[in-house]
Amino acid sequence: MIKTGLYFGSFNPVHIGHIAIAGYMTGFAGLDQVWFVVSPQNPLKKKETLLADHQRFYMTQLAIGDNTRLKASDIEFKLPVPSYTIDTITYLKEKYQNNEFNLVMGEDNLFTLHKWKNVNELIQKCPIYVYPRPDAIKPPSPLLDQILSKAEIHMVKAPLMDISGTFIRDGIKNGKDMSYFLSAPVWKYIKEMHFYE
Repeated sequence: MIKTGLYFGSFNPVHIGHIAIAGYMTGFAGLDQVWFVVSPQNPLKKKETLLADHQRFYMTQLAIGDNTRLKASDIEFKLPVPSYTIDTITYLKEKYQNNEFNLVMGEDNLFTLHKWKNVNELIQKCPIYVYPRPDAIKPPSPLLDQILSKAEIHMVKAPLMDISGTFIRDGIKNGKDMSYFLSAPVWKYIKEMHFYE
């Protein structure tokens, strides 16, 4: 079985923090691969802040380059919207039977699990690899405590990287050089396309 981490996100844009976390998961945490599952456009988000699905997917491919342990996945573009993690996992498990799927998420997302659809089924299907987020605060919730006690959770000491898509988008909008926070092909593409300006 190929131990595969599923890293869900809008990746708007994908930055060096995302790549570093995925690289850490394959290099140090025991996962064979990490798939970046690019989420489709959320109808609740303003269109001007979120690039089209195919642009974010393409930039994720650019960021990964020829790294065979990382992969960009557009699977959620083909599934019903809104996309729920449990539905995506169920689909992937049927399609890729040689893969053992694991969730990769930040500590802040871990503390929202009690709000997820069919979360008890989800934690039975998937171990969870969690990277630290300094601003993550666990809410007082008996339901969340119960879920966390049943889940297989691997806390991973990945380096803390406080970089966000918002920080990068705001920087570009304000004319800052954000090339240090993005892989060179992604930065080049953003400049060529005048994204986020």
